[in-house]
Amino acid sequence: MQDYSGYGYGSTSPMPPMPPMPPPRPPRRRVGLLSYVAVALAAGALGAGSVVALYHPSSPAAAAAPAPSSSAPAAPAPLPSSAVPVPSSGGSGLSAGEQAIVNKVQPGLVLINTTLQYNSEQAAGTGMVINPDGVVLTNNHVIEDSTSISVTDEGNGHTYQAKVVGYDETGDIAVLKLQGASGLKTVPVGDSSSVKSGASVVAMGNAEGQSAIVPAVGRVTGLNQTITASDAGGSISSETLHGLIEVNADVVSGDSGGPLVNASGQVIGIDTAGNGEGFSAQQSTDGFAIPINTALLLASRITGGQASSVITIGYPPFMGVYIGSGSNASPKAQAQQQSSSLGGGFGGGGFGGGNFGGSGPSCYTSDRNLGVPSTIAPVSSGTLILGVICSGPAQGAGITAGSVITAVNGQAIGAPGSLTKIVGKYHPGTTISVTWVSPSGQRTTSRLGLTAGPPL
Repeated sequence: MQDYSGYGYGSTSPMPPMPPMPPPRPPRRRVGLLSYVAVALAAGALGAGSVVALYHPSSPAAAAAPAPSSSAPAAPAPLPSSAVPVPSSGGSGLSAGEQAIVNKVQPGLVLINTTLQYNSEQAAGTGMVINPDGVVLTNNHVIEDSTSISVTDEGNGHTYQAKVVGYDETGDIAVLKLQGASGLKTVPVGDSSSVKSGASVVAMGNAEGQSAIVPAVGRVTGLNQTITASDAGGSISSETLHGLIEVNADVVSGDSGGPLVNASGQVIGIDTAGNGEGFSAQQSTDGFAIPINTALLLASRITGGQASSVITIGYPPFMGVYIGSGSNASPKAQAQQQSSSLGGGFGGGGFGGGNFGGSGPSCYTSDRNLGVPSTIAPVSSGTLILGVICSGPAQGAGITAGSVITAVNGQAIGAPGSLTKIVGKYHPGTTISVTWVSPSGQRTTSRLGLTAGPPL
């Protein structure tokens, strides 16, 4: 579903305050052959789908963990300050030279913790300070779907709230601005165009979300690689990335957004993807990094406010509705697909077997109890609304679960992807015209003001 000197930063829209998160669950976010290496600290409850922000409920793979007890901690406990990081790939510790590399780079790193309120998740990753005033480079998938971002600077130990300057979905790069930060240490940046196969490297990051920078040593095993990385959480299921540096350092969950460093202690890449749990034992590759030259070029466009078809400046538009996925324009088919992904079925004359049908709440603060509406609008084409976000634009307009959106600004809406595409063309603060049919069959057209939503 997704991680440059002297940069300024673009204006961003403020995020609305979010209600407190429930206690987290502990599953990891690594799935498939290659996976992004942010780490999920709490799992959502849903199968395929979206919240129009547009917004997708969490995947089944992320929902496999048992429910937490009420006494569960809010995040993994940090390692003691006396703990000495060792390479993930070995147990003998670091050489003096490797420790010197860590000491040179670590003050410019940050630990990133995100809350994904609408997905009932929390996640962790890494970032690099590229401007003393708190401009941070990371992967897009580290901050994807986040409703709040907390960042702890390794150089001074302070924790800051961060805003999203912008992000590139296809390049998997995001830029953050730490609120109230100044005088921060920055990472030493190298030249990724000079990287050679066989060169010694150290990958560093917030491994497994343990609130500590852990290095992993290795060598460059390939250049200009193309991969498809998957992400069990969030709205991005997979993304193809090009021109990557391939290494045999053990890049793991939580390392996303962290630096790949050469023998001179200079950052040459940004840790992005690693082997999933299903990866073949015969394959020796352990990690992939976006070349730092590529990452900094994208970051400069972001900080320069250069929006494009792939670069979003600030936050995306937000309707505040949960929708399904797939290419079928039939609301009934969308309901059936969502019910199947939840493990339910059709029963009692309505949609949503098990505990997912029936009369649910009028709105949701997360997807934890979101199911398939028991009654849906009697129309043949449009996007089915699974639920609405409390106090969001859609609820304010009167849209309810089971309603079907049929048009936006006069453009016909069919499958969920069409709603995502059309609404995604607008900016927060824009007012759009939305036509929908209620579960009782009443057709309504009204004005709806888009707000700022979680980054995609």
